[in-house]
Amino acid sequence: MKRICFLTDSIFSYGGVQRVTAVVAKELSKTCDITIVTFDEPTSQDTSLYHLAEANIKYRFFSYPVIGRIKNMFYKTYSVFYRKMKPQGLWASNLYAKSSFPAELRIALIKELHQGKYDTIIGVHAPLATRLATLMPYLPKVRCIGWIHNSFEALFGPASLYIGPELKRHYVYQFQKLHATILLCQHDADNYRKYDSKFKPVVIYNPLTLKPGEPSKGNSKRFLAVGRFSHHHKGFDLLIEAFSLFAHNNKEWTLDIVGEGPEEKMYLQMISEYHLENRIHLHPFTNHIQEYYSKAQVFILSSRWEGFGLVLTEAMAHGLPVISSNIPTSKEILEDFGIYFNNGDVKSLANKLQEATQIDWSTKSKEAMRLLHRFEISQIMTKWNDIL
Repeated sequence: MKRICFLTDSIFSYGGVQRVTAVVAKELSKTCDITIVTFDEPTSQDTSLYHLAEANIKYRFFSYPVIGRIKNMFYKTYSVFYRKMKPQGLWASNLYAKSSFPAELRIALIKELHQGKYDTIIGVHAPLATRLATLMPYLPKVRCIGWIHNSFEALFGPASLYIGPELKRHYVYQFQKLHATILLCQHDADNYRKYDSKFKPVVIYNPLTLKPGEPSKGNSKRFLAVGRFSHHHKGFDLLIEAFSLFAHNNKEWTLDIVGEGPEEKMYLQMISEYHLENRIHLHPFTNHIQEYYSKAQVFILSSRWEGFGLVLTEAMAHGLPVISSNIPTSKEILEDFGIYFNNGDVKSLANKLQEATQIDWSTKSKEAMRLLHRFEISQIMTKWNDIL
């Protein structure tokens, strides 16, 4: 039986990456010995989350040792130089890989990963994928795979909140070391290939991550959006403002936003300023999100960027038409089915809200179900098994 390890920042918290990691790990656990090494606190373990208790998965909790201040300053010296000077050679990238991942941390993580005697280790997210690449000389018999969940633009665009354009070359060099790098859409793969023709990533879509509830009846006059309330990412600030414009000429439709995070206070303030407390409702994350999809009439993805919009497949699984920002990943997933607004444009989104109230709902609902087959777990796992 293959021994497979998922190395991830978190599995016992709410988020799309956590959810899809759980779904893929659970499916692989039917034929493989699965361990998830997580940076979560041991006290956070809740295997009811994402129904993890249903699968035979082992969990190990890892934390890096603390490095002294003087040593830490020494390690940072080259890292600062690399980010400012942007040297292009592989040798410079390899030096940065070690200066940004000090020896004490590398040794601790190598020791942890050796304990499992894994055949394959999957680094979830770009930073852990690059760290896994740095450790490969010390894992000579292990297949090392990177699983990148952010879009190319989100990682390396000029307004990136994650990595930034100055580290683009470094990350591509490190990804190339891995035995395989998995991306979530063809658009990202094309961008990486344009940047470096020698880099040949593999595209595997995320599967539908939940068992659908009752199909929507399409008569509730309720918009729905779902996602973490994190800085700018999901565009709920744009959505609230757009709904306020839409609401001037429409007195019946309401908006439910399901999620949690640091921007909640800002959203509540916006809702109050627009006097929409009776029409826009914020709800906490729930393991029974299907109930919200079933009661909605139209789903909205207002994100400024996405690696892969899991919520899009969830909405389609409940027969919901979808309004989305015209980001490349949404257009790849939804094709002509989507109702697209210009990314970041509040007036464009408000116009699409109005347009969605007039669509042939039944036809759109049937089309949603037709598109969904590409994201069935059986199809997705065939590609995973090919890689493994």
